[in-house]
Order: sequence, then structure tokens, then C-alpha cells
Amino acid sequence: VALSGRRHDALKETLVMVQSANGKGIVVPVDVADTEAVLTAAEKIRTELGEIDILVNSAGLNLPKRRYSEMKVGDWQRVIDANLNGAYNCVHAVLSNMRNRGDGLIINVSSWAGRHDSYVAGPAYGASKYGMSSMAATINLEEGRYGVRCCSLEPAEVATEILDRRPIPVSEEERARMLQPDDLGETIRFIVEMPAHVCLNEVLIS
Repeated sequence: VALSGRRHDALKETLVMVQSANGKGIVVPVDVADTEAVLTAAEKIRTELGEIDILVNSAGLNLPKRRYSEMKVGDWQRVIDANLNGAYNCVHAVLSNMRNRGDGLIINVSSWAGRHDSYVAGPAYGASKYGMSSMAATINLEEGRYGVRCCSLEPAEVATEILDRRPIPVSEEERARMLQPDDLGETIRFIVEMPAHVCLNEVLIS
């Protein structure tokens, strides 16, 4: 597994977990909003691990001040760059090789807010996630004939660090009732283990 993201320490912690399960992995730090950096990271992964068979687009952020009345132009752009443009950059870096091989799986971790309008999530986050869900659908329309599959995974609230940016704090009791990171991990594993002729176009989970 290749682990990419902006926070090197968090990536190293995850790599230790992979290795403790007798897995092999590498850390390739990257900001997905940087197109050239993503292309460089993809080449490094191919050099060290071989072709990229599965891409999981899970980078994402939201704003503490997320209402139209509070956001600045740059705030909106920051969310779109990380959540939507970042996902596109990663797809762009792997898609042609997947197409040429006739095989590949992309999982876009979208959101419940990518399928149902959400006041809590805010407009920038919702727009970015609607875009990710649409991206998954159009990848299947264009690339499914070449053996490339894409799933839009659309979870409701998940107890991750993104909740720390909520305008109204989320209690531990509320977090305990939400989906947990392991639940999403198991769901991703289920999607990955489907046979190559099966496309889970969309998984909405709460």
C-alpha cells in the first residue's frame, strides 16, 4: 500500500500499522491540490511498488466558518481544491495506465452530502462532494468499457478529525453513535474484494 497525504507523521503511524499486519507499504507525502506533485508521487509509487491497481480518494477538508455569509472567496476555493480538484488530480495520474491495462478500481470517498443536500456540511463541502459523486458516475460511463470501475462511497457523519472543525462542538456521546473509521475501512475492503466484473457504482451508508 502507498500512503499519501500532507501530514508525514500521520502517514508514518499508519505505515507502522500496515507493517504490524505483515503488510508492505511506503509513505509518499503529497498535497493532492498540487497537480505536478501528484504526478510525481504516482511515478514514485510505480517505481517502488509497481502499477497502481486501486486508488482511494479520501483527502478532504471543511471550514469552521462555512456559511455563505462567513466564507471568503479563498475559503471556497480551498475546499474545492482539496476535495474535488485533488480527487481529479489523483484520477488523472492513474487513469491512463489503468485503461491501458484493462483493469483498475477507483474509490471516491464522497459524502452523504454528495447525494443529499446538507445544512450541516455547508455549501462548499456539499458542492465538492456532489462533484466527486458525479465524477465517479462519469468515470464508469466513459471507462467501464475498458475495465476501469469507480465507486462513489457516500458516508453520513463519521467520527474523524474533520468534526473538530465544526462550528458547534460535537460531544463524545454523539461521536460514539456515528460511523467509525473502521466501519469505512471494512466497507472499502468489501468494495475492493468484489470480482472485476462487478461495479459498485454507489454505496450510501449511515
